[in-house]
Amino acid sequence: MRHFFVSIACFFALVQHAGAACSNDSLDVRGDWGRVSFQVEVVDTNESRAQGLMFRDELAAFSGMLFVYDRPQRVAFWMKNTLIALDMIFIDDSGVVQHVHDSAVPGDLTPIPGGDDIFAVLEINGGLAGQLQLAEGSQIRHPAFAASGPAWPCE
Repeated sequence: MRHFFVSIACFFALVQHAGAACSNDSLDVRGDWGRVSFQVEVVDTNESRAQGLMFRDELAAFSGMLFVYDRPQRVAFWMKNTLIALDMIFIDDSGVVQHVHDSAVPGDLTPIPGGDDIFAVLEINGGLAGQLQLAEGSQIRHPAFAASGPAWPCE
């Protein structure tokens, strides 16, 4: 029971942090369900995107990896050499979530399509998007979306 209250306290602390100014290593998400912040590692080169979260055996709570592309495009991911279940949040260039793939299976080579005109993909711990009710239409705030007329601009 104590772990439950610690988890709830951590969650509300993260939600309160969601109002902070934008920085490259944090990302805010909002929707009808509320707001939350994630600490993120940005990968924006072909090499870093190819490596992604492969071979890592854990991802801290409310942390993630943000894959940013040079331009919107059709993207698909797979879980080769990935050891942890991940949710994949596919985002357009205005920072609006277009698709959420829940709990991708570690090691699975099946392509996971995100759709057309995807500018960024956020990977977080598997099952967390569903717990937060993060869904299509949720908005992302991060400097990566600044050039495209973001739905939720940085302050």
